[in-house]
Amino acid sequence: MSAPADPPQVRRLGPARLTAGLDHFQRLDLHSHLRVHPPLPHPARDDLLDLAERVDLRGRGGAGFPFARKARAAVATAERTGTRPVIVVNGSEGEPPSAKDRMLLARAPHLVLDGACLAASAFGAEEIVIGVAAGSPGEVSVPAALDERDLPCPARTVCLPERFVSGESSALVRGVNGLPVHPAAVQARATEGGTGGVRRRPTLLSNAETWAQLAVAARLGPGAYASVGTTAEPGTVLLTVNRPWLGPLVVEAPFGTELGDVLDAGGLRPGDGVLVGGYHGAWLDPAVAVGAPLSRTGLAELGGTLGAGAIAALPAETCALGEITRVAAWLASESAGQCGPCRRGLPDAAEALAALTAGTGGPAGLEDVRRALGGAQGGGACSHPDGTARFVLSALDVFARDVEAHVAGPGCGRPVLGVLPLPRDEGAHLEVDWSRCAGHGLCGVLAPGLIRLGPHGYPTSTTVPVAPWQEHGARRAVNQCPALALHMRRPR
Repeated sequence: MSAPADPPQVRRLGPARLTAGLDHFQRLDLHSHLRVHPPLPHPARDDLLDLAERVDLRGRGGAGFPFARKARAAVATAERTGTRPVIVVNGSEGEPPSAKDRMLLARAPHLVLDGACLAASAFGAEEIVIGVAAGSPGEVSVPAALDERDLPCPARTVCLPERFVSGESSALVRGVNGLPVHPAAVQARATEGGTGGVRRRPTLLSNAETWAQLAVAARLGPGAYASVGTTAEPGTVLLTVNRPWLGPLVVEAPFGTELGDVLDAGGLRPGDGVLVGGYHGAWLDPAVAVGAPLSRTGLAELGGTLGAGAIAALPAETCALGEITRVAAWLASESAGQCGPCRRGLPDAAEALAALTAGTGGPAGLEDVRRALGGAQGGGACSHPDGTARFVLSALDVFARDVEAHVAGPGCGRPVLGVLPLPRDEGAHLEVDWSRCAGHGLCGVLAPGLIRLGPHGYPTSTTVPVAPWQEHGARRAVNQCPALALHMRRPR
């Protein structure tokens, strides 16, 4: 199921802040934006830093890092090195179940630009860069918004490939610098410039919602901003509710709102389990999910994570293990393949999950999944292996009954309906022609990250997705197969 290309629909629970005006306007151009939102103040550097600190503004891209601490580091580096910082808006959002940043850039781009321009003016920025996914509505909406307004410094839009890892901060910076868009093998803080920054400048990077929240806080002030939400986490948050076959719904709700109320807003029931935090998030048991408070601390107490605020529920009509297997295979193929956990751990886990779903894995297959993901945790070049492990391992616990049916026999008997959203498959696949395959096993030697061999030397899967970094090994396996039983296909 692919997400629709149109900007997502919007609903609110409580006051409309980031979604103000979107019940009357499909898109807020500058004129309508100024009608909906009061005049934007222009705080000085220290006042803006103090505001962000007092409302405890944190990044809304998943990590939840304090914005004020990041901004102070970038400003300090700029002063120490005699340079000017670069402001970066991360709107690349390559995660299929998340649509909030895409909605903001498509429907309320000036609110995002307000926040970026506040920082650029207060911190004396050299440039504003807005990263958007190629082919997304923001590719048209953001340049149009930039043309409508006065800017404190030059600004430009950079289009990035729509891949999961494109939204990782170092991958975005690499893309802006004209390098391949994947996470840096050696992490460096963007705020310190050098190899971690745009053109080696100190770089202040946050996602689109964070910049929009900064603009809302500047207009309201810390007291009014904290009039909703919780004491520890004031304000509102954007949540993407994934509605099967209806497209995503972006809901603005105060921090602390119960998850059950957000599900109701999207017309969903908790089903057999609820995912919070997207494909790097965690699954919650339906009995716990309904009353779960949507805040970082509240979800952490339940073993969950808010992440980027993406929510999905699995109905009882679909095979839970099959749904998890689909996403795990996609996550494995979306990695950059530059560390051991991504090169071996995630593909091995995806292959073992596929065997379990087919009813051929047995207890050993379940242990293979846990072993592969356990080895992937904590050793990756970025957070992708850890997030994928959290997604799969929490699913194995919440859907334990369904998993047991697949471990013990032919499976649960339910079809895989494709409820969890994935992009249209545009990648390459290796296909095995069983009428030719003679079980030589050479493919498993030439492409060990792609081909898993069974006990008799035959591949365990007939169709294997091929990540970009795996294509060289896939071609070697195809070219050297003695029986000419391997083919590499691309969707037409």
